[in-house]
Parts: sequence; structure tokens; C-alpha cells
Amino acid sequence: MSDAESGRGELKGRVALVTGAARNIGRAIARELAAAGAAVVVNARTSKAALDTVAAEILADGGRALAVLADITDQAAVESMVEAAHATLGRIDILVNNAAVRGEAAPEEIDHAEWRRVLDVILDGAFFCVQACVDDLRASGAGRVINIGGLTAHAGAARRLHVVTAKAGLSGFTRALAHDLGQFGVTVNCVAPGLIDTERTAQAGTAEHRRHRNTLVPGLGAPADVARLVRHLAGPAGRFITGQTIHVNGGTYLG
Repeated sequence: MSDAESGRGELKGRVALVTGAARNIGRAIARELAAAGAAVVVNARTSKAALDTVAAEILADGGRALAVLADITDQAAVESMVEAAHATLGRIDILVNNAAVRGEAAPEEIDHAEWRRVLDVILDGAFFCVQACVDDLRASGAGRVINIGGLTAHAGAARRLHVVTAKAGLSGFTRALAHDLGQFGVTVNCVAPGLIDTERTAQAGTAEHRRHRNTLVPGLGAPADVARLVRHLAGPAGRFITGQTIHVNGGTYLG
């Protein structure tokens, strides 16, 4: 019997929205929050089949889930997604800004369209989601915003000027928003994964920044390692942690 079925989950009665939830870390976060008892809105831009699979997995475990395709760089689409969540689940208590895009190129090879594409998803997407959810978060009594950053935002990386810039921006976004929302009991934190074993690893395992990094703890991390920290921050145990960037990287970067 799952936590959601038994009612023992610490997030029972809460509703979470996880962007970029079709696979990898986003999928693990959605399933972990559901296991803690939260109803979960799972979002992706195009991966409908994968997104429906995540929602079906949550439902099969006795949880509640709503799959919504929406481009988070489109403010109107984000607002429509939150309206759908309201209609089905009532509100949003927990927002996990996980959606991101990546790429590698020398600085002179990054045109403005590519620069904007990366920043639009990582930064504008997080901004639009916060704006759409902020009234719910303030009213929640236990609102949570958890932004998923990255190792390279702190350690740097070659050929990732656009990605590093956007992910570093999430740390500043986190600190500023923590000031704005703290008075309402809303915590805002950033989780920065390191070398995590995902579906993407097989395809991009030779990425420049990965070839030059090692962990202190043997092996790669798993999406579940990140998801468990997100669950901690989303629950009662995280109520006095805010404005922080917390690393899950096996010692690759010591911040």
C-alpha cells in the first residue's frame, strides 16, 4: 500500500505542480511528491505520451494526478494550466520549477534565438509559473517554491554560456522571491543536481562539462536522490529552510 493510499503521507491534502515532469528528474519528483500524499499536476511542453505515463503511474499507486501539456514560455498557457488545476484539484500549494533546455556551443556560435530559447524556458518559465500560482501559495499556509538549478551554475562550464547563465539566474530568483514570500509562510529554495544518471546521460554523456568532473561518492546520482530532497523541502520538515541553494552532487562541487 502506498503512502497516498494509506493517508500517512506528510503532503496529504496538498497540490503540487511540477514542470518538465515527463521524464528523468521531473518524473521522479512528481512520483515522490505523490508518494508523500500530494495531488500532482504534471506538465510538459510536447511529450504527451510520456506525461500520460507519469500520471498513470501516480494513479496506479493510489494518488491523484492531472497531466497538462503547456508551453511555460507562454504566459497565457501557464495561466490556463493553473486554471485547469483549480478546476480539477482546487489550488496549488507546491510549485516545482524543473523544466529546462540544454545545449552546447562556443559563445560566438550561440545566436540570439538560441540564447533566448534557453533563458525563456528556465527563467521566464519559472517567473510565469510563480506569477500564476502566487495567490495560491500565499493563501496555502504552507506554500513552497522549489527551483531546480544545476551544478554548472556554480562551478561553470565551457560551451554552456546560455545554460549556465540561466541556471545561475535561478539562484538569484530564489533569494529574491524568498524575501517577497516569506511573510506569508512560503519557503523558496533551489535544488542544484550534479552528475545524475538520466535518460539524457546516455545521449549526452560526453558533454564537455561531464568529461572533466568526478564525484567524491562513487558513481552517478539517481533522479530519486534529487526527488527525496525536494520532498523534504516541500513538507513540514522544510518549513524553516528558505532562500537556499542546496546541492545534490556527490561532492562534485563543494559550495
